[in-house]
Amino acid sequence: MKARIALGVGLLLASLACQQQPSAPPAQKPPEKSRYFGGTPDGKLHVYFFDVGAGDAALIVTPKGNTVLVDSGPASAESHLVNRLPELLRRELDLVILTQPDPKHHGALEAVLKRVGARRLMEPQLPDTSKAYDALLTAVGSRGVQILSPAPPSSAPKELVRLTLEDGVNLTVLWPRAPAEPLLNEAPDAEGRNAANSIMLRLTYADTSVVFAGGARGETEARLLERGLLSSATLLKVASPGVEGANSQAYLEELRPQAAVISGDDSLGKSAKVKELLARLRGVDARAFRTDVNGEVHAVSDGKQFELSLQRPTPGEPGGTRRVFPGLDPRPALVRTAKPAPVVKPAPTEPPPAIRTEPARVAEAPRDGKARVSNVTDVDDLPVARKGTRTVEAPPKAVRSSSSSGTSMTGNYMASKNKRIFHKSTCRSVRLIKDENLLTWSTRDAALKSGREPAGDCHP
Repeated sequence: MKARIALGVGLLLASLACQQQPSAPPAQKPPEKSRYFGGTPDGKLHVYFFDVGAGDAALIVTPKGNTVLVDSGPASAESHLVNRLPELLRRELDLVILTQPDPKHHGALEAVLKRVGARRLMEPQLPDTSKAYDALLTAVGSRGVQILSPAPPSSAPKELVRLTLEDGVNLTVLWPRAPAEPLLNEAPDAEGRNAANSIMLRLTYADTSVVFAGGARGETEARLLERGLLSSATLLKVASPGVEGANSQAYLEELRPQAAVISGDDSLGKSAKVKELLARLRGVDARAFRTDVNGEVHAVSDGKQFELSLQRPTPGEPGGTRRVFPGLDPRPALVRTAKPAPVVKPAPTEPPPAIRTEPARVAEAPRDGKARVSNVTDVDDLPVARKGTRTVEAPPKAVRSSSSSGTSMTGNYMASKNKRIFHKSTCRSVRLIKDENLLTWSTRDAALKSGREPAGDCHP
């Protein structure tokens, strides 16, 4: 009996001890992992030319940390870019520029935006795009990304559009220039026309510069030479390396880059056209770097010179070689072999200095949503494609419904009351006009009598 009492008392004491022990605090959730791993801005301009195979993708990081992705490569580059971009970014992309509606330039876009995000996207607003491309842009708009056109604003239709990424760092759109100039249409197919009218950019930082040629073709080069819109560049991102007529002698002599970056897969070195291009680059004393050989090419500028780092050195290159290219070209003058094109209606390579305002973005400052363009306008004044305006259906035929009033407005010619140009009712640009700004006319003469000019994209 005494043993039972002793056992009962022990169990009772153990039970009381358990009841008096305070409960363990709830487990805390582990901190959310950062989506971005980029370092602090170092005061230099960085340009990363990614190795994405047969396609294009490059990242610009300004001295204060603002970012622009120029093209997003083919779909086959998704895995590489969604892992590489977070290593270089500290936040979402400020701007994405799709130079042309070719899957080799935008195939990985959806995966990239899902991983790192973006605030704005610029694309060339060309008429001959596929349903898949239009659906892509609709999906991008549904993410809250603002879609912009590179067209100059109506207040300065003949100005080159210049995006000021921050003080001293500018991106100038060299082409297309619609509606000031009509789109190029010499190519027999949509692919060729889209490439010829792809967005071509000039990035400048103090004495240094980079030309991103998009998908430029021979007719693009000829038009820019004719208009006097090209000048020497420190670096050239080569376009259309294996295409007949592209990267002409006259074009390369006018740009005369010190270094050229060519993107491509393993087939690049087997192309006779590429071998001819490499010979022309040597002829203008430009060093060529290829992503199929060198992997990723990283260019860093302090405003006075670019220095290039390669993922893989060029075969036969001595170890420890520095690849430095001064902004002020130290090479002797080039003896030209191509007859220079006569300049028609010359325009400055860079527009007059922009009106001074606060920089678009500072690394540690809150965003103000402003990236300046040209000498009189803001990026918010560029034509904007509203959400849902990109669809996979055919464009409207002579009738456009007003979602706000429930009524319909008919007419063969349409315009925005805020613009000095008019379009055919079937033109893609009509879908970008807000209902409250839409004007219509039944005849072309009536549209002309309003004081407006025909648009350069649809030639009404």
